Amino acid sequence: MVVEIISVGTEILLGNIVNTNAAYLSEKCAGLGFSCYYQDVVGDNEERLCETIRTALSRADILLLSGGLGPTQDDLTKETAAKVLGKSLKLHEESKAAIREFFEKRGIEPTDNNWKQAMVPEGCIVLANPNGTAPGIIMEDNGKHVVLMPGPPNEMIPMFEASVMPYLSKLQSCVIFSQTVKICGVGESKAETMVRDLIDSQSNPTIATYAKTGEVHLRVTARAEDEKAARKLVKPVVKELKGRFGSHVYTTDDEVTLEKSVVDLLLANSLTISTVESCTGGLLAARLINVPGVSEVFKSGYITYSNKAKRRLLGIKKNTLLKYGAVSEEIASQMAKGAAMVSKADVVVSITGIAGPDGGSQEKPVGLVYIGCNVCGRMKVKKCHFSGDRSKVRENTVSSALSLMRECILEYYSEVTFGGKEK
Repeated sequence: MVVEIISVGTEILLGNIVNTNAAYLSEKCAGLGFSCYYQDVVGDNEERLCETIRTALSRADILLLSGGLGPTQDDLTKETAAKVLGKSLKLHEESKAAIREFFEKRGIEPTDNNWKQAMVPEGCIVLANPNGTAPGIIMEDNGKHVVLMPGPPNEMIPMFEASVMPYLSKLQSCVIFSQTVKICGVGESKAETMVRDLIDSQSNPTIATYAKTGEVHLRVTARAEDEKAARKLVKPVVKELKGRFGSHVYTTDDEVTLEKSVVDLLLANSLTISTVESCTGGLLAARLINVPGVSEVFKSGYITYSNKAKRRLLGIKKNTLLKYGAVSEEIASQMAKGAAMVSKADVVVSITGIAGPDGGSQEKPVGLVYIGCNVCGRMKVKKCHFSGDRSKVRENTVSSALSLMRECILEYYSEVTFGGKEK
């Protein structure tokens, strides 16, 4: 079955809010096995909303609308959808009681326009909204299913998961299951080249590549009569991808981020970590500290933005800075070694670079970054050159630093294991 997602609200068109509802609903519908060919955004205008709904009904089996169910005059979704389907509105006593209770709990006197939300199309299915005053609505007409949900995500998401998803599940004869293979240290073009033969011959399951900042995700998706059968189809493809990309695969779990995989690696090997940053100004430390449980391994984070700070906190010699410059392989190495001496951490990652837009030269252009990683005394420095604005350079640098950290830890333990050495 085909689903179409319609987001209602002039504030979305004006860019005042980000339309996260559409992304959420798209992902959930894909998981349910529905095809989604169109997403629409329409303002609070009856004529344009009518046109949008009619067009969607001509090409989709299911319409999912969010927004425009509030108490004010410009909240037109319910009235307009009912008009298109030729249904009149009537008072829904249970919704009126729920609205009254909602306000009583908060010690607020409802205004007359609040009761507008208790008016529902005849013959519809009413969905409870424990997080707000606007009930959800499902209308069925000539094999079409029109679902109206409130706009605020903290109301829409719980309603969808509690009421709409079970309803939609009964309409679908098959399910779609996806698993994501997340890789780092391999660029998007190379990753796609490595799986081109699989993509060219795919039918079910399918493989799709998604470029992320500093990493690539390969989503394997299968369609089957139930989830167990879909998982069975996905499993050998994921195994093949893991074989092709080897240690570059850091997880096949959608919930695991690159920084979490690094923290898990540190925890598994009882390693402590410190960071020392210049152009990223603490972004690397922040991403690591976002991971629950990182307090077991994270020792300290230094921001040595100025040369004076590099000298005072890390012990880097003035002559070394003058000879090589702050943005250099030598200084990245000295930063990591200095922070290791001060913090006594097993792993230290250093970052120095030119994020721009100023400060670059022909010899050292904007986007030039050096990342150092010291694992138990073994040093590696990576030279990078990123494009984009200041924010993009810093984001890419942090992702590359996490990838390098992971790579160096794996290399260290590979050498220990196969070289017969001990930590």
